[in-house]
Amino acid sequence: MTEHEESLLGPAQVRQLADRLGIRPTKSWGQNFVIDKGTVRRIVRAAEVGPQDVVLEVGPGLGSLTLALLPEVAHVTAVEIDPSLADQLPRTVADLAPHLVDRLTVVPADALRVQELPDPQPTALVANLPYNVAVPVVLHLLATVPTL
Repeated sequence: MTEHEESLLGPAQVRQLADRLGIRPTKSWGQNFVIDKGTVRRIVRAAEVGPQDVVLEVGPGLGSLTLALLPEVAHVTAVEIDPSLADQLPRTVADLAPHLVDRLTVVPADALRVQELPDPQPTALVANLPYNVAVPVVLHLLATVPTL
């Protein structure tokens, strides 16, 4: 198992982290927590991002996809609507991939209301969004963030 593989969240870690935070995915925010390492690796491959990219990740949740993205890209700006998840994400990265924590910026906000993002500006949008929110979020961000 590689160092990168060890830093990814598995099913037991996702459950443990959610339980510790007292979090259950809420339908109103369209939350779903990815528990499969293979799924996040496939999302990163499908996104075709590389070391030059700055990724805007919408709804990072507990950080499964974030942890898969960080070793592959220059920076990840994660927009998270849930304040407790936004607060926890940098700690999760610091615990599991401390050498990558400087590549992460967390923006605690609703992606549908974001009007500007901190630098560096994103070059790619990568997210594991539920169908019911994906289209409005993507359209809003494409209209709002000119570098995407």
